[in-house]
Amino acid sequence: MGLFDEVENLVAGSSGTHSALIEGVVQMLNSQQSGGLSGLLQAFQGQGLGHLMDSWIGNGSNLPISADQIQQVLGSDKIQQLAAKAGISSETAKAKLAQLLPGVVDTLTPDGQISEGSLLGNLASLLKGRAQGQ
Repeated sequence: MGLFDEVENLVAGSSGTHSALIEGVVQMLNSQQSGGLSGLLQAFQGQGLGHLMDSWIGNGSNLPISADQIQQVLGSDKIQQLAAKAGISSETAKAKLAQLLPGVVDTLTPDGQISEGSLLGNLASLLKGRAQGQ
């Protein structure tokens, strides 16, 4: 199964809320301001949580993350933006992101390494089209 198939399955198996959060995360990762996956990894490392994201990037099992750790890494403003996009509370967004983010990062790094570029742009377009079709 290819990367896009895996992401489509992730989105297809998700509710509208999950889909909106996944789309928001992918857009965040595709943003030059956030630094992409590398920027997210740096944010995790800066909070002493790099080992969590390393497990999602690597080929082994994904370590879990808590809602509080999501808040710690992303910050209140980013959580509020993602929550507003999905039409849910910040608390709900943190909990759902704790469930979704490991799988999204894992799916975006199928070879066990970060690869920035057009892949994220294509993925964002795929998710946007998928979300509009719901």
